[in-house]
Amino acid sequence: MDRAIAGPLAAFLTPAQVAASRRLMGLDSQIIADRTYFVVEQEGRLAGCGGWSRRITEYGGDHTPGRVPAPLTPGVDAARVRAMYTAPEFLRQGVGRLILDLCEAAARAEGYDRVELVATLGGEPLYRAAGYAELERFEDDRGGAPVPLVRMGKQLAAEAGPAGSL
Repeated sequence: MDRAIAGPLAAFLTPAQVAASRRLMGLDSQIIADRTYFVVEQEGRLAGCGGWSRRITEYGGDHTPGRVPAPLTPGVDAARVRAMYTAPEFLRQGVGRLILDLCEAAARAEGYDRVELVATLGGEPLYRAAGYAELERFEDDRGGAPVPLVRMGKQLAAEAGPAGSL
């Protein structure tokens, strides 16, 4: 996570914003406890991680202020894609897209018909390519410097049945 923040994200942010990002982002043990977090390895090396949540908190790690662990309601609320990180040496190799696809499929299986996430400027192109639309641009200054973020959302298509079924 730290390498993903310090490496690729640094191309979009000032050093002060990178430091603030470290204070805002990070590991969320709730989605690990909820068993909605994925880790991708390639040849025994950690390539990326990320998950989804059935809880209100939109982003941030265990240490981020303002977390709300209350549950969301499938079919009413959007599931949250959370804590997506790709190791710098695995960028643009499909790791993030794989994790995103796993998150969407798992949320759909639990009855969610849409997902939302809060993207960094570095992650925004991946999410746009995966069909997410911008809902809002904002800055979070709780880490000491204003970090630009983008709230994005996507409607989940219903799972297709067997070929030829209605």
